Amino acid sequence: MGRVIAALPVRDQLDLQVELGGLAASARIGDSIALSGVCCTVVEITGEVGLFRLSRETLERTWLGRAVPGTRVNLEGALRVGEALGGHLVQGHVDGVGKVVSSIDPKEGGDLGLSVPDTLRRYCVEKGSITVDGVSLTIAGIDGATIRIAVIPHTAQVTTLGGLPAGTPLNLEVDVIAKYVETMLSARFPDRAVADD
Repeated sequence: MGRVIAALPVRDQLDLQVELGGLAASARIGDSIALSGVCCTVVEITGEVGLFRLSRETLERTWLGRAVPGTRVNLEGALRVGEALGGHLVQGHVDGVGKVVSSIDPKEGGDLGLSVPDTLRRYCVEKGSITVDGVSLTIAGIDGATIRIAVIPHTAQVTTLGGLPAGTPLNLEVDVIAKYVETMLSARFPDRAVADD
């Protein structure tokens, strides 16, 4: 985890200064680092603080534009060729923002309930993958617009997910393979294409 040091508006964009924690020693200008699931580029490094310029697109699709000094973010460096792939394929391309419906204990974890936007719900299946604020997770159950994720104690303790109050916005990235399959099937069977909600 890291912490936002400053959020500085630059025209229609935003500069975020973030403490990089354990990533600081290896971070270089031009590297991609996910900030709570959002693939961002390091544009400057001062000690253990990285500077990231967030585009208007990023500000419109994620909650990072609401970040203030002290906001905690999950940090993850890009996967390098040859490294083991754990979890599922995560690109850092946020599809939308959901909200916490039911929170979990910051030490023990538990069942995290999230509301998912209508446009993303069709990509959510029980035992399928979803990325929540950059954390690769498995959907344990679905009840209407709410998905349930069983969060183990370790995940609750080492990510920002532990103890978030109801209503907290979260960046969501659905499974990219599901999106590709939908696009390919829509092209092959245009009369049966799934319409956006």
